[in-house]
Amino acid sequence: MRLGGPVHGRFDSPPEWAAAVRRLGYSAAYCPLNGDEGDAVVEAYAQAAADAGLVIAEIGAWSNPLSPDEATRRAAIAYCQQRLALADRIGARCCVNIAGSRGPKWDGPHPADLTEETFDLIVETVREIIDAVRPTRTFYALEPMPWMYPDSPGSYLRLIHAIDRPQFAVHLDPVNLVSSPQRYYANGALIRECFRQLGPWIKSCHGKDILLRDKLTVHLDEVVPGRGGLDYRTFLQELERLDPDLPLMLEHLQTPEEYAEAAAYVRRVAGEVGVTIVG
Repeated sequence: MRLGGPVHGRFDSPPEWAAAVRRLGYSAAYCPLNGDEGDAVVEAYAQAAADAGLVIAEIGAWSNPLSPDEATRRAAIAYCQQRLALADRIGARCCVNIAGSRGPKWDGPHPADLTEETFDLIVETVREIIDAVRPTRTFYALEPMPWMYPDSPGSYLRLIHAIDRPQFAVHLDPVNLVSSPQRYYANGALIRECFRQLGPWIKSCHGKDILLRDKLTVHLDEVVPGRGGLDYRTFLQELERLDPDLPLMLEHLQTPEEYAEAAAYVRRVAGEVGVTIVG
């Protein structure tokens, strides 16, 4: 597997960016570009990544293509198309977004989000994004969420078959699927089920952790990897079994020190279970 995470700061050149990624001990990177750069700049960053032995794991397209406000929805779809095109230009493994929400908060829960009508709208929207770009070397993927589709390996597999586009793939964030005490305490089995059902389509993964608090009613909080209950031994073993180049991208941490702690934890667990981290 490959390990990556954010690299903060400004860089004067693509090689300087690649060197900064490498200084953190990463062999995978988030795309550093906005998408409005010319071909020469995109090619320079792709070459710098290749020269440094880096994989560009993913490009975020964070927006709400299901917004109930039509202008917001159309703008989000256009943004997803632009980001997917950038992913294809630079050779990223995937472009990732959440499905979106029918409510006012782009990543928040809404009563309509887990309905058949919204499922069908996700299918229509993802097809529109992919068909406008027609990528040849990257994939559009949806990150699972606890309160919108895909919210389980089964609903993700159902979306794959319904969308029916070869350039639609899976971005796996198991923490986002842990939405109950039952899933929390059995998250190792949940992770194995994700890889069993979705393995051929998984292009990139997020690395974080989750902690069940002891206060009513149910409180599940994102925490630094190693401070929660996610079964990282199973997660890392499944990653390597599927693809030795599969990226695990650290995210949602607050400080460089937390990212260093998270990376050290992942490396330690990988060593304990015999998983090789590339680079």
